[in-house]
This record gives sequence, structure tokens and C-alpha cells, in this order.
Amino acid sequence: MIDPLVNKIQTHPKYLELRKKRNAFGWGLTLLMMVVYYGYIALIAFNKPFLAQPIGAGVTSLGIPIGMGVIVFTIVITGIYVRRANSEFDDLTAAILKDVSK
Repeated sequence: MIDPLVNKIQTHPKYLELRKKRNAFGWGLTLLMMVVYYGYIALIAFNKPFLAQPIGAGVTSLGIPIGMGVIVFTIVITGIYVRRANSEFDDLTAAILKDVSK
């Protein structure tokens, strides 16, 4: 048996909009993260001399800041998702619950 409230939520137009927006945004960020991560791994696998170039006169190679950039990028896109989830997605969820609970 399906709960009537669950059925009302699943057929609500704003719920369908929420699912569409959230899924598209999530998959977009996932694709972006995969391109960045696998791009870095591809550089490691196929262009080691590029990553091994020293920066200035020090011993740090170019691969270190690029690797740190991948980590920072991950944190940034997580923040972007959380910000959108806490604003737009939560607002849609609240509107759905308000409409359904009437």
C-alpha cells in the first residue's frame, strides 16, 4: 500500500520540478568533477614531464599545486551544491509540503 500523502507529493508539479532541477544539477557537478579528477589522473599517466617541472628554483613541482587545485575544486563545488540546496531546493521542498498538507 502506498501512503496517500506520498502519492500526493510524488505527483505534485513542484516535486517533479525539484527532482528535475536537483538531478540535472547533481549530474552536472558530477560530470564536472569527473573531468577535473580524471584529467589530473590522465596528466599523471600520460604527461609526467609536464607535472615534474619545478616551480621556480625550489623543489616543488607543478603537479603539487595542480593536485591541490583538484582538492580545492572539490570543496568549492560541494559548497556550491550546499548553497543551492539550502536555498532553492529547500524553498521548493517547503512549498511542496505546504501545498500537500492543506
